[in-house]
Amino acid sequence: MARKAPREEPGEDALEVTEPKTWAAGVPAVTKALRMGHDQMGVRRTALTLLKVNQKQGFDCPGCAWPEGDHRSTFEFCENGAKAVAEEATVRRVTPEFFAAHPVSELAGRSDYWLGQQGRLTEPMYKPAGSPTYVPVSWETAFDVVARELERLDSPDEAAFYTSGRTSNEAAYLYQLLVRRFGTNNLPDCSNMCHESSGSALGETIGVGKGSVHLDDLHDADLIFVVGQNPGTNHPRMLSALEKAKGRGARVIAVNPLREAGLLRFRNPQNTRGVAGKGTTLADRFLQIRLGGDLALFQALSRLLLDAEEAAPGTVLDHDFIAAHTYGFEDYAAHLGKLDWDAVAEATGLTREEIEATAADVLSARSVVVCWAMGLTQHKHSVPTIREVVNFLLLRGNIGRPGAGVCPVRGHSNVQGDRTMGIYEKPDPGFLDALRDEFGFEPPRRHGFDAVETIRAMGTKEVKVFFAMGGNFVSAAPDTAATERALRACRLTVHVSTKLNRSHAVCGDEALILPTLGRTERDRGPDGAERFVTVEDSMSMVHASRGGLPPASAHLRSEPDIVCCLARRLFGPDDRVPWAAFEADYDAVRDSIARVVPGFEDFNTRVRRPGGFTLPHAPRDERRFPTATGRANFTVNAVAVLRVPPGRLLLQTLRSHDQYNTTIYGLDDRYRGIHRGRRVVLVHPGDLADRGLADGDHVDIVSEWQDGPERRAEAFRAVAYDTPRGCCAAYFPEANVLVPLESVADTSNTPTSKSVVVRLEPRTGDQPHGGDQPA
Repeated sequence: MARKAPREEPGEDALEVTEPKTWAAGVPAVTKALRMGHDQMGVRRTALTLLKVNQKQGFDCPGCAWPEGDHRSTFEFCENGAKAVAEEATVRRVTPEFFAAHPVSELAGRSDYWLGQQGRLTEPMYKPAGSPTYVPVSWETAFDVVARELERLDSPDEAAFYTSGRTSNEAAYLYQLLVRRFGTNNLPDCSNMCHESSGSALGETIGVGKGSVHLDDLHDADLIFVVGQNPGTNHPRMLSALEKAKGRGARVIAVNPLREAGLLRFRNPQNTRGVAGKGTTLADRFLQIRLGGDLALFQALSRLLLDAEEAAPGTVLDHDFIAAHTYGFEDYAAHLGKLDWDAVAEATGLTREEIEATAADVLSARSVVVCWAMGLTQHKHSVPTIREVVNFLLLRGNIGRPGAGVCPVRGHSNVQGDRTMGIYEKPDPGFLDALRDEFGFEPPRRHGFDAVETIRAMGTKEVKVFFAMGGNFVSAAPDTAATERALRACRLTVHVSTKLNRSHAVCGDEALILPTLGRTERDRGPDGAERFVTVEDSMSMVHASRGGLPPASAHLRSEPDIVCCLARRLFGPDDRVPWAAFEADYDAVRDSIARVVPGFEDFNTRVRRPGGFTLPHAPRDERRFPTATGRANFTVNAVAVLRVPPGRLLLQTLRSHDQYNTTIYGLDDRYRGIHRGRRVVLVHPGDLADRGLADGDHVDIVSEWQDGPERRAEAFRAVAYDTPRGCCAAYFPEANVLVPLESVADTSNTPTSKSVVVRLEPRTGDQPHGGDQPA
């Protein structure tokens, strides 16, 4: 079995910049996936593992939440999915000897890439107060430490329990049950930092905070908008769905500040045209929009639809749908009548001709799907923007019929399922009532802290214990310095993890790392029988996930087992919640879910059917809208124009191609032409020239937020790039230090990572940062 050592980080001068690619996937994607599999797993293990990814009797990819079709190929994975599997199924190990040789202070100075490359965690590790290193402990000792600190608190609200989107439905259900049994709703999760704006806007406008389309709807659409999204890197299997839609005659409109290769041309590695031919052109129209201009764009498109209806009454709008199923149309139409086209031009950076041509595409389409990701969700005005997308679709009845609807594309593989299972700091009263009736205790009703509020509360010592089920909170959160200070102010920090990450090096007085099984690994119960868990994809499909590899260590426990063992230690053997029964049998957990969570009736039977089942969605299934008005709501939203002071730019943070969320697989972003480095800022050549800078200069990026302190990310290379004037981009987590904790979206409280006001300061006489070191 291959046991290659982790790659060393390149030196100071290794960074290379080439021309961006104009197509995605193809043979290079296959080659990169196999090379990484070989480096991390070896040849045989790579073949055995990848052939089980996203198969009906296999395991769900630990990467993105893109759905699988009913008919699946043998190779139902993408390049980045293969990377995610290789990282989890690696044969590299992080042992107690590693921790003895690397004090926490040293780990804190390492990059996310270096930390992740060390391999899988193998034993529970404990950092006592005052100790420079982690030491191995038994599981019993680890649970005693957690229980001791939780029992010491003056109030349950002095603890916060974070969740990553990788957690299974069963683990998420048990986790929220433990937290509410303990007495708090402090359940921040990764949704707070990504698609919270989508849920807020959709809940208000259509009554369900999830997308309304199936995969077949995407295949059958006449027109697909892909907005604020880079599927070629973040959910590459979406490219196959767009290719299929194109084959059936659909048009695709890409709306994004950057020309992403995957939306220009797709060379599908599973067919001859993709391997030997030119592939498929995906985007029929590319709108290079300014950051934050999407609200203005969709409002302008809707205004043009109203103008077309006025010119040809009864031929454009779906009046029957509007009359029967919507509320607020008259106020909305009156608002559009006052649209300021100069403000639209300033906000979008697009010409009137570009917008009118796009409206012509809309008028010729019978069914429209709008897909989006974090390019829409991480601005101050994100919730109004997504409400405006809904307005646009409602005008022509494009919700609740085939080939049409809203499609927020979730990132992590079960982030949507976590929320369905009750991971939410503002729980629905009906859900709490169901928990009460199921278990006989009164769950807390007061709202808890979300992710941003948790950071503030830890910083003021209002929260003293931080427990994370998966994820890498430090690297996912905004305002890195403030987040690190907050975690270090805790009495205890606990992380349930598969691999080493930066959050393990940012400790409270005491810290625990609890190693857990990955998706790729077999999960056996106390009787030795193999168990499975379930996940929900981005389109509300629930299906089973069964790992096949031996666990990375005999000391690993599953996430459900960890939760149940901690609960038994915390609440005692006679608690009214049957924790021991849940630990012994996941079917018992699913039976409880079936009684508590709507849509999961007969859960155990339905999930055993190949492919699983689809959760109900009232707007999609029956054009019923469970909003306050009982209808789909048109909303009135002011056009937002993001203006910055002279000499400043608007920065967005984004992923590289060798990255998934906070996991750094490598130091290349080959589609954008960045190689062997990450500390780059992509800037329009004209904006560089205006500041007396040139391509290749080294700069500090300094963010400015109202009257607060400046935040600085040091030693970035300026790269002349095709971005809208006045806009720039840099990778997270390196650029997260620039995102102010106070700068959040209205309503959703999501950090505004796509609209940060910055200036560039030249580094005279200085050398670039070495490798991929933290800021």
